[in-house]
Amino acid sequence: MPAGEDDLMKRPIFSAHDAKVLISGSLLATGWYATADALLPPSLLDIGPIMGAIAISGLVPVLFVKKNLNGGKSRTSEIAMAERFANLKSSTLINVVDAENRMTEVNDEMLAFTGYTRDQLIGQPVRMLYGPTGYQTADTIRRGLAEGKIWQGDTPLVCSDGSVRVTQTTVLPLFDGDGNWSGSISVRNDLAKNEAFLSGKINSTALHELRDSIWMVDVQTEHFHYMNRAALDWMGLGGGSYDRLSLDDIQTKMDISPLITAYHAVRDKGREDVQCNLVLKGMQFEVSVKRVAIDDQNDQILFVFQDISNRVEKEQMKAEFVSTVSHELRSPLTSIKGSMGLLLSNAAGELPEKARGLLEIAHRNAERLVLIINDILDLEKIVAGGMEFERVPTDLSDLINEAVLSSSINSQRFDVTIETVGTEEPVEVHTDPNRTIQVLTNLLSNACKFSRPNGKIIVSLTQQQGRLRVSVKDHGQGIPARDKHKIFERFADMTNSDRASKGGTGLGLSICKAIVENMGGDIGFESQEGVGTTFYFCLPTEEAVVYHTENAQPGLRDAG
Repeated sequence: MPAGEDDLMKRPIFSAHDAKVLISGSLLATGWYATADALLPPSLLDIGPIMGAIAISGLVPVLFVKKNLNGGKSRTSEIAMAERFANLKSSTLINVVDAENRMTEVNDEMLAFTGYTRDQLIGQPVRMLYGPTGYQTADTIRRGLAEGKIWQGDTPLVCSDGSVRVTQTTVLPLFDGDGNWSGSISVRNDLAKNEAFLSGKINSTALHELRDSIWMVDVQTEHFHYMNRAALDWMGLGGGSYDRLSLDDIQTKMDISPLITAYHAVRDKGREDVQCNLVLKGMQFEVSVKRVAIDDQNDQILFVFQDISNRVEKEQMKAEFVSTVSHELRSPLTSIKGSMGLLLSNAAGELPEKARGLLEIAHRNAERLVLIINDILDLEKIVAGGMEFERVPTDLSDLINEAVLSSSINSQRFDVTIETVGTEEPVEVHTDPNRTIQVLTNLLSNACKFSRPNGKIIVSLTQQQGRLRVSVKDHGQGIPARDKHKIFERFADMTNSDRASKGGTGLGLSICKAIVENMGGDIGFESQEGVGTTFYFCLPTEEAVVYHTENAQPGLRDAG
């Protein structure tokens, strides 16, 4: 480094008074932001604190330089201001240019922001940072600086990779001891960060005003990190402190056992999102529990409480009405269906061919109505908790084979074959055999309906991650992507369902889902349009036992 430059870098840049003035600007901005919530009316709380802080932090340096200009006591040493700015540990981007608008100093934050090295910037025209679209702005700034004017506004910065990032910029003129313009210093802030901070403030305010209660619990300390206004009011805390409270403290006052279970499922078992229902203070809630990461802080467990009391009451009234109507319809429909069956069997004599055709149509539709009513009653029983499940030791392989046998009529009707895999050995599991058969026959019925003629359906039994998995795979037309989200909904209207020709009530999969979940399992599907669909359900295997027979094919092994 040349001696002159070395001497320049060793010179003191600021007096103590100057440094205090600049630091005061930062302190004033911080103080304003911290106290603005108490000083401003509610209508300005969204943007007042942050905008005021930005204005104060920019205004104090401006007034400071103005004072120096008006007093006519500017110092030549100010040409190297960036040397002190470079030592400031902040996110401020600083560069100094000489009278020919060539960069003489840049701080580390400027280098990190733009991706350039110091050698790539020092001695280069500052216009290179503005890019062709910013040349006019750079020239405007230069003309104003030469007249002793300070410039403030948004400027582009062209980074080393060619990307353009916008900064909030204040450019201050510098003068030598004779009052001649000798260059300028630019102080910039990342506009994206300011906007993100402002957006975060607005989001925080919106979150606090939500009608749904929000809890956030620190995964390390297990104490509350946040409660919104609705949660504070509901918990009777008002404006009181909650950061010393833990879930265990709440549990001593009210039963939140489902929440504790969900909390540990997310925190300890890696579940991404868990939902549970909870009754507190006479209200029914649906609670979503999930893990969220927050910058520079411990992960948090987020609880979102949705009051579903009114919804549950309406659903109960609807269920009671549907159940009553269904019961009233089932008896006469059964009689009608039975009478038509007798007529079709020639109990009243031979029928004309035309009459037989019409009667067969009526009989099929009566049968479909009976199936719909039975499905509705089954579903309502499950929802209301009225369906009983009798879990007994059962051979799951035998149930699969029985379901395949009972589906032979459907397989013949739709011209498909059904094969089984993994059912060679008996697998005993505690389940309700009748309900399991109901699920299997429903999945097989759907697979037959939606398979291509001469197609093949494969029913597989495997053990995966401590669970028994039963899958039914077809090679049909698959489920369109736009219909996948509603596949387990009641009466879901699928694009390719064609119920008129293929039959079905539109309730079967909803019932299957309810049955499997009530037996402690889960159900799902995989589908590719034009290739086929695989429906599967899994049952817990804590008590599953596999019996190996001589000369049997390799299959499942002992659970555990």
